Amino acid sequence: MITLSVELGSRTYPIHIGPDLLKDRALVRTLIPARQVMVVTNTVVAPLYLRALTDCLVGSTVHTLVLPDGEAHKTLASYEKILSAMLEAKFDRSCMVVALGGGVVGDVAGFAAASYQRGVGLVQVPTTLLAQVDSSVGGKTAVNHPLGKNMIGAFYQPQAVLIDLSTLETLAAREFSAGLAEVVKVGLISDYEFFCWLEANRERLLARESAAITHAVEQSCRSKAAVVTLDEREAGARALLNLGHTFGHGLENVLGYGVWLHGEAVAAGICMAARMSHRLGYIDEGAVHRIVAVFAQLGLPTHRPASVSPAQLMAAMQIDKKASEGRIRLVLLQALGRAALSADYAEAALHATLSDP
Repeated sequence: MITLSVELGSRTYPIHIGPDLLKDRALVRTLIPARQVMVVTNTVVAPLYLRALTDCLVGSTVHTLVLPDGEAHKTLASYEKILSAMLEAKFDRSCMVVALGGGVVGDVAGFAAASYQRGVGLVQVPTTLLAQVDSSVGGKTAVNHPLGKNMIGAFYQPQAVLIDLSTLETLAAREFSAGLAEVVKVGLISDYEFFCWLEANRERLLARESAAITHAVEQSCRSKAAVVTLDEREAGARALLNLGHTFGHGLENVLGYGVWLHGEAVAAGICMAARMSHRLGYIDEGAVHRIVAVFAQLGLPTHRPASVSPAQLMAAMQIDKKASEGRIRLVLLQALGRAALSADYAEAALHATLSDP
């Protein structure tokens, strides 16, 4: 087992990474010691891993809430279901919420934990690659609104993150590839050597070789933990983790939540950010080709779908948490392995990028 830490003073918490961690009763019991536990999961994950988790919690009063699967259910309605279940069970402030699932479960359960009686204990148990390398670490919790993705939520750190790599064995190929988009992002924003490693090891990753997956998850979590330690609430450096996300969130909103997976939209968004960075003279055409090639080889989209018009995407992007005084701020690439947040760019470059076929 690999253990990393997100260093936040008195709120520092561990990230445990390894195979078969859900079978380690002593570890699970240590991380989830509460008398009252609400496990939030979904219809795909529950039949696979809910029993293993609850078997470790003998002695606690455990309630479970199984949500429908998919981004379409990352809503205020799902959030309210969790709160209602906790109130009906008379959970007190010493209870804990456990998010067992992918990013949707982690975000909505985390938001419920952040607001139930003004905040209760939270443990993230991510079961998708995307959640393991990104959304479970760092305390971003939210639900979507029809007008914008992740516009309602809170920064709320978990007490621990338990990453059981064995859960990836049951993950659908499309979901696995989508998770790799966030792994590639790590290399592009801050670690050129890691990006080169991903280029060289993409086939090992797609084959789900244990050593390759472990390295990718560890490196991604290590990078995310370091950024969160420096900038917990996205006042500066943490905004760079949104490379491709302003474009990607816009695509998700226009297409309808769940039509594309989040990682698919991020992949296309990163490719769009790369093309815009090239238009602005920051990176050369060869760098763009390398980025697009990696995503294409991972089976991920690299362009705006024809069904989304430039005008639709522009309108959706204007409703973004990074927007400031009506200006869309974008994370752009200064080089492979180096990114920067900018609102000072030629509008023509943005419009040309949105119009790329």
